[in-house]
Amino acid sequence: QVNLVESGGGSVQAGGSLRLSCEASGYTYKINCMGWYRQVPGKQREEVASIDNGGGTSTTIYYADSVKGRFTISRDDGKNTVYLQMNSLKPEDTATYVCELGGGYCYPGRDKFDSWGQGTQVTVSS
Repeated sequence: QVNLVESGGGSVQAGGSLRLSCEASGYTYKINCMGWYRQVPGKQREEVASIDNGGGTSTTIYYADSVKGRFTISRDDGKNTVYLQMNSLKPEDTATYVCELGGGYCYPGRDKFDSWGQGTQVTVSS
Protein backbone atom coordinates (compact mmCIF):
# COMPACT_ATOMS: atom_id res chain seq x y z
CA GLN A 1 0.00 0.00 0.00
CA VAL A 2 1.39 3.35 -1.05
CA ASN A 3 1.53 5.99 1.66
CA LEU A 4 2.35 9.66 1.14
CA VAL A 5 2.95 11.90 4.14
CA GLU A 6 3.24 15.63 3.67
CA SER A 7 4.72 18.18 6.01
CA GLY A 8 5.82 21.79 6.00
CA GLY A 9 2.64 23.73 5.47
CA GLY A 10 1.76 26.75 7.56
CA SER A 11 1.02 30.44 7.54
CA VAL A 12 3.33 33.08 6.14
CA GLN A 13 3.18 36.66 5.02
CA ALA A 14 3.33 37.60 1.38
CA GLY A 15 6.87 37.47 0.09
CA GLY A 16 7.80 34.74 2.50
CA SER A 17 8.88 31.15 1.91
CA LEU A 18 7.81 27.67 2.87
CA ARG A 19 9.17 24.25 2.06
CA LEU A 20 6.86 21.30 1.70
CA SER A 21 8.03 17.72 2.00
CA CYS A 22 6.35 14.49 0.98
CA GLU A 23 7.73 11.13 1.98
CA ALA A 24 6.50 8.15 0.02
CA SER A 25 6.51 4.52 1.02
CA GLY A 26 5.13 1.26 -0.22
CA TYR A 27 5.50 1.89 -3.95
CA THR A 28 7.32 -0.28 -6.44
CA TYR A 29 7.42 1.86 -9.60
CA LYS A 30 10.88 1.82 -11.11
CA ILE A 31 9.98 4.94 -13.05
CA ASN A 32 7.67 7.34 -11.26
CA CYS A 33 6.38 10.86 -11.30
CA MET A 34 5.83 12.75 -8.06
CA GLY A 35 4.21 16.10 -7.80
CA TRP A 36 1.97 18.54 -6.04
CA TYR A 37 -1.42 19.91 -6.82
CA ARG A 38 -3.28 22.57 -4.88
CA GLN A 39 -6.91 22.91 -4.14
CA VAL A 40 -9.01 25.86 -3.09
CA PRO A 41 -12.65 25.19 -2.17
CA GLY A 42 -14.89 26.10 -5.05
CA LYS A 43 -12.07 26.26 -7.57
CA GLN A 44 -10.61 23.75 -9.98
CA ARG A 45 -7.55 21.97 -8.71
CA GLU A 46 -4.27 23.15 -10.14
CA GLU A 47 -1.28 20.95 -10.88
CA VAL A 48 1.59 22.94 -9.40
CA ALA A 49 4.76 20.99 -10.16
CA SER A 50 5.97 17.50 -10.93
CA ILE A 51 9.25 15.67 -11.19
CA ASP A 52 10.13 12.16 -12.28
CA ASN A 53 13.15 10.03 -11.53
CA GLY A 54 14.08 9.75 -15.17
CA GLY A 55 14.35 5.98 -14.98
CA GLY A 56 18.06 6.40 -14.33
CA THR A 57 18.58 9.08 -16.97
CA SER A 58 17.70 12.77 -16.90
CA THR A 59 14.93 13.99 -14.64
CA THR A 60 11.95 15.82 -16.10
CA ILE A 61 10.35 18.72 -14.25
CA TYR A 62 7.21 20.67 -14.98
CA TYR A 63 5.73 23.77 -13.35
CA ALA A 64 2.46 25.57 -13.64
CA ASP A 65 2.91 28.99 -15.21
CA SER A 66 1.56 30.57 -12.04
CA VAL A 67 4.53 29.34 -9.97
CA LYS A 68 7.41 29.36 -12.46
CA GLY A 69 10.38 31.28 -11.10
CA ARG A 70 9.06 31.13 -7.53
CA PHE A 71 8.67 27.44 -6.73
CA THR A 72 11.27 24.71 -7.06
CA ILE A 73 10.50 21.01 -6.94
CA SER A 74 13.18 18.47 -6.14
CA ARG A 75 13.44 14.91 -4.96
CA ASP A 76 15.76 12.72 -2.94
CA ASP A 77 15.24 9.15 -4.06
CA GLY A 78 17.41 7.88 -1.24
CA LYS A 79 14.80 9.24 1.15
CA ASN A 80 11.81 8.61 -1.15
CA THR A 81 10.95 12.26 -0.62
CA VAL A 82 9.87 15.09 -2.88
CA TYR A 83 10.20 18.71 -1.86
CA LEU A 84 8.51 21.90 -2.95
CA GLN A 85 10.41 25.06 -2.11
CA MET A 86 8.02 27.98 -2.35
CA ASN A 87 9.49 31.48 -2.43
CA SER A 88 7.96 34.91 -2.98
CA LEU A 89 4.65 33.57 -1.83
CA LYS A 90 1.50 35.45 -2.75
CA PRO A 91 -1.96 35.43 -1.15
CA GLU A 92 -3.24 33.60 -4.23
CA ASP A 93 -0.93 30.70 -3.35
CA THR A 94 -3.16 29.99 -0.37
CA ALA A 95 -4.50 26.46 -0.79
CA THR A 96 -4.31 22.91 0.38
CA TYR A 97 -1.27 21.33 -1.23
CA VAL A 98 -1.49 17.63 -1.95
CA CYS A 99 1.37 15.33 -2.84
CA GLU A 100 0.78 12.78 -5.61
CA LEU A 101 2.61 9.81 -7.06
CA GLY A 102 2.16 7.81 -10.21
CA GLY A 103 4.02 5.30 -12.29
CA GLY A 104 5.80 6.42 -15.44
CA TYR A 105 7.29 9.70 -16.55
CA CYS A 106 5.92 13.15 -15.91
CA TYR A 107 4.56 14.95 -18.95
CA PRO A 108 2.99 18.36 -19.57
CA GLY A 109 -0.50 18.54 -18.17
CA ARG A 110 -0.33 15.21 -16.41
CA ASP A 111 -3.12 15.02 -13.86
CA LYS A 112 -3.44 11.24 -13.57
CA PHE A 113 -1.70 9.79 -10.57
CA ASP A 114 -2.23 6.69 -8.48
CA SER A 115 -1.78 7.86 -4.91
CA TRP A 116 -2.25 11.06 -2.95
CA GLY A 117 -1.41 12.37 0.47
CA GLN A 118 -3.78 13.95 2.94
CA GLY A 119 -2.76 17.48 2.06
CA THR A 120 -1.12 20.30 3.95
CA GLN A 121 -2.52 23.79 4.28
CA VAL A 122 -0.58 26.82 3.07
CA THR A 123 -1.93 30.23 4.00
CA VAL A 124 -0.35 33.43 2.71
CA SER A 125 -1.52 36.71 4.21
CA SER A 126 -1.14 40.09 2.57
